Amino acid sequence: MRIFSRYFYIILFISSINLMFCQKGKFGIEDGHFMLNGKPFSIYSGEMHYPRVPSQYWKHRLQMMKAMGLNTVTTYVFWNYHEEEPGKWNFSVEKDLKRFIKTAQEAGLFVIIRPGPYVCAEWEFGGYPWWLQKNKGLEIRRDNQAFLEECENYIRQLAKQIVPLQIDHGGPVIMVQAENEFGSYVAQRKDISLEEHRKYSHKIKEMLLKSGISVPLFTSDGSSLLKGGSIEGALPTANGEGDIDVLKKSINEYTGGKGPYMVAEYYPGWLDHWAEPFVKVSTEEVVKQTELYLKNGVSFNYYMVHGGTNFGFTSGANYDKDHDIQPDLTSYDYDAPISEPGWATPKYKALREIFQKINHEKLPDIPLPAKVITIPEIRFTKINNLFDLIAQKKPIVSNVPLTFEDLNIGNGYVLYRRKFDKDQRGVLDLQGLRDYANIYINGIWKGEVNRVFKKYSLHVDIKAGDELDILVENMGRINYGANIIYNLKGIISPVKINGIEISGNWEMFPLPFDKFPRHNYQSKNIADHSPVIQEAEFNLYETGDTFLDMRKLGKGIVFINGRNIGRYWSKVGPQQTLYIPGVWLKKGRNTIQIFEQVFEGTRSINSIDHPILDQLVK
Repeated sequence: MRIFSRYFYIILFISSINLMFCQKGKFGIEDGHFMLNGKPFSIYSGEMHYPRVPSQYWKHRLQMMKAMGLNTVTTYVFWNYHEEEPGKWNFSVEKDLKRFIKTAQEAGLFVIIRPGPYVCAEWEFGGYPWWLQKNKGLEIRRDNQAFLEECENYIRQLAKQIVPLQIDHGGPVIMVQAENEFGSYVAQRKDISLEEHRKYSHKIKEMLLKSGISVPLFTSDGSSLLKGGSIEGALPTANGEGDIDVLKKSINEYTGGKGPYMVAEYYPGWLDHWAEPFVKVSTEEVVKQTELYLKNGVSFNYYMVHGGTNFGFTSGANYDKDHDIQPDLTSYDYDAPISEPGWATPKYKALREIFQKINHEKLPDIPLPAKVITIPEIRFTKINNLFDLIAQKKPIVSNVPLTFEDLNIGNGYVLYRRKFDKDQRGVLDLQGLRDYANIYINGIWKGEVNRVFKKYSLHVDIKAGDELDILVENMGRINYGANIIYNLKGIISPVKINGIEISGNWEMFPLPFDKFPRHNYQSKNIADHSPVIQEAEFNLYETGDTFLDMRKLGKGIVFINGRNIGRYWSKVGPQQTLYIPGVWLKKGRNTIQIFEQVFEGTRSINSIDHPILDQLVK
């Protein structure tokens, strides 16, 4: 009887918890306030993107937010993460958006969804699938029928995931954003009328409503850009605005002189590029601004509270007049309160103290971080020149070099090859390079050309019968600004020597590295600066998070147990380690595979117990 009673109460407790989580609620905007179940509510949110964190760690990171004192988590949804191929959608396992939302609810957090379709986010192509560019009649972010049809397909799929989890259905979703930072795009695309811009953005809103979104919609722009970015029927919010008077004045113009007032992106850190210093924002500055928001009744979202990692080829890039491209790091640490591996930083602890003061109840204890291990030296037992792999492939032949998109690959590398029947000596010009390439003649390295440093030419001495190889890397499509519409990759304009176009008989070998290539390794002497693939096995008696030390290597990508961990570029920095989540390691045998683009003799690697993200190499 005692055992039966114990189980009865356990079942009753679980049922009451489930009832609490499934109970329908109401969230809206009334008389200038956010209202939750009839009472005024302030949003204290932190941004975290589920694709940037292993799914096994979602619960831990969300509990970290709750323990800091937040009541909401905000996430972008990346269209190109879920539509893996045209018409092929994936919302399972690591991509299970529903499970992420439900996990947030279990952690006691509400959820704000930012689905774009454009998201920026330092993410490849701002979230758009790369193949949209293959349709010559389609222009993104515009009142364009071909594009709008694609958007509607995306929003229809998205709605299946989030509509059942809105608060009025018993879920935690309280708001959804329409488009993203559209005001800045309007300001840059002055070749398009404001009227046409607004037709497009309002059509996105209508698609969201038609799909079943019933919670409040909002827009997100800088306070001076609301004219172009605001959408009738959606609450305007002001990104990055620290001046309370400016914040209220800018929003009042669109809300009839009253709130609610929200900063949808307050930056406690900042984004980082290869070949540039790692940006840091002081704890004191973040604390001061947070206290100002709290004092003035402003809702806000920390972008980012936890950044995570740009695994694989997911990182995007910026563009400005001084840099043809500014590729983002693999790490998306962002100097956020919760670090890339999920550690509580001094910034986190200082903010937790502030939120504890305004909470009537004691905040939950800070969850313990994952165990950290170090892996001793791993010797690469298998190595081969990439050209040996190429020799097994059949080339695609064209009169001119084709883009990645023409070759039907989105990411990775393409080797462009041409044989010469007469001498060519002079300047090889690759103005159409997108983004980074190493140049070889008869397999011997001659140098690099590099869009990051605006280096597009190289002196070459080619003899009749020689073979020119240009190994091109896509370092991430532009995700912000007007140049997002110019995002083809590979070689996108004629290759010239001494100003004369080299055409005819180009061979191309796509190397998408969606999986690490299988290869029968036959180790041999490999010349310095050759592109190589290396592989090794290592055994672990325990698993845990760790950080691969890449300082002895140059540039490339790493796979662990079949997963693309991301790219490294140790020769420039500032990132010098790659974060390896312990949940992707195994007790016993593990496999590491590396594509090293510029081999300089390093045949081993090890890991350390901390990240190195701020060592810029001049």
